[in-house]
Amino acid sequence: MFKTIFTKLIAIFLLILTVAFAIAGFMLNFFLDDYVTEEKASTLEIAASWVNRVFENYLDLLDLNDYVNVAASELLLRDSLVNYGNYFESYIWIVSQDGYLFRSNWDMPQLIANKYSDETGYVRIPDNSLPKLVQSEATIRTVGDFGGFFKDPYFSEHGDIWLTVARSFKYKAANGKDTMVIIYLHTPVEEVKAVRIKVLTYFAISGAVAMGAAVVLIYFFSGKLSNPLKQIKYAASRISNGEFEKRVNIKSRDEVGELAKAFNHMADALQSIEEMRRGFVANVSHELRTPMTSIRGFVEGILDGTIPQEKQNHYLTIVRDETNRLNRLVNDLLDLARMEAGEIKLNFVVFDINELLRRCVIKLEALLLEKELIVDADFEEEDMPVWADQDAIERVVYNLMHNAIKFTPAGGKIGLITCRHKDVTEVTVKDTGIGIEPEELDMIWDRFYKSDKSRGRDKTGTGLGLAIARNIINEHGQTIRAESKPGEGTTFVFTLACASRENDEYTKPEAYD
Repeated sequence: MFKTIFTKLIAIFLLILTVAFAIAGFMLNFFLDDYVTEEKASTLEIAASWVNRVFENYLDLLDLNDYVNVAASELLLRDSLVNYGNYFESYIWIVSQDGYLFRSNWDMPQLIANKYSDETGYVRIPDNSLPKLVQSEATIRTVGDFGGFFKDPYFSEHGDIWLTVARSFKYKAANGKDTMVIIYLHTPVEEVKAVRIKVLTYFAISGAVAMGAAVVLIYFFSGKLSNPLKQIKYAASRISNGEFEKRVNIKSRDEVGELAKAFNHMADALQSIEEMRRGFVANVSHELRTPMTSIRGFVEGILDGTIPQEKQNHYLTIVRDETNRLNRLVNDLLDLARMEAGEIKLNFVVFDINELLRRCVIKLEALLLEKELIVDADFEEEDMPVWADQDAIERVVYNLMHNAIKFTPAGGKIGLITCRHKDVTEVTVKDTGIGIEPEELDMIWDRFYKSDKSRGRDKTGTGLGLAIARNIINEHGQTIRAESKPGEGTTFVFTLACASRENDEYTKPEAYD
């Protein structure tokens, strides 16, 4: 049922809203119960004060023996009790300090009156709190059946749980002594609950409206959230089928927008890797096919007699050179793959980079003399100890110098420079060759990339030298860069860690401890 993010989000939001409204409704019901009861009790206390004023007027007229006014006051007291009772939806009793019912707004049924009348024939109120009320002026609130009084079937339509507020007032009796009069107001809790139910009803209606509005908003925002994810899912499925140019167009600045940017970045990387893979396959195919075609042609020419015997040694020499070239190509590919896989472990030692440069010049002396190239060495110090893998760095220098010789016209110049910069030694190999176009500088590090579209000025290179050089320098945690201007030459600069010097001896730098 909840198989998509869209449905899950809607379900989760609705569940949260339902739980939130349920908790709010429960707390509202709980607080309303106390609040409404408290408010009703406070209202009944005020009503008791009003009844007391009317009763005071009645007693004052009674003391004056003004029977005409007493009759009127009697009528006013009765009407006031009825009106107050109707207004506050309560039974109102005026009770003497002995507990006898004096006046009421309610004609008590005879069956109930007989049940609570004593030998005097007057109704005696069944209130256990009466002693406390007659000691001093006090107010007592109770919720219940008032000592079983409201359990009578007569009150069944209102229930047997009533809110009772009893207030006692002090008066001067005719004999001059103080007497207490207690005013009771009874209202069924059902009346109190009616207010609470009304509020809860409004709450439920507003909650239903809010839930409806929330559903619409949730549907809208869930769609806004899930639609971009659907786009990403669709684009991912297309990319998995080989359509690496597929991208998502999501402009939001939230996490989904960041995910879309990361996805597009990943797609760019995959497309680049795919293009690199295709280029790599094409380049490897070309690099292998060309010498293999030559080898096959020459061998078949020798076997079928097309090539005369006196020229066979010449062509066998070409076959040998092509075979050696294939061997170098395969070895370079294997070395590069092992470097990128982290399988080659560097053997760090302290050695003099200047001496290594001199050795490389000697190894390439034949090629330098052949093209009448001048080597200009500029070493900041006679000895420049560095901390690196000597064999690996020699391979880097050899590749850079071999490239410089290859692309420098006869009579040109090759420069070798070493200098210190803080804790690194900079090694520079530059030439006065043909140079590299600015747009090609970033691509010279790619496998098989050759700026000469005829695939090199000679057939000795494999197109992997610079890729291997960069991997070696990266494994050392250093940098390598190229600078060039067409027609003016090319400069390669790489860095190596300087060896530390202690007591005239060189050791590895402290950073490598």
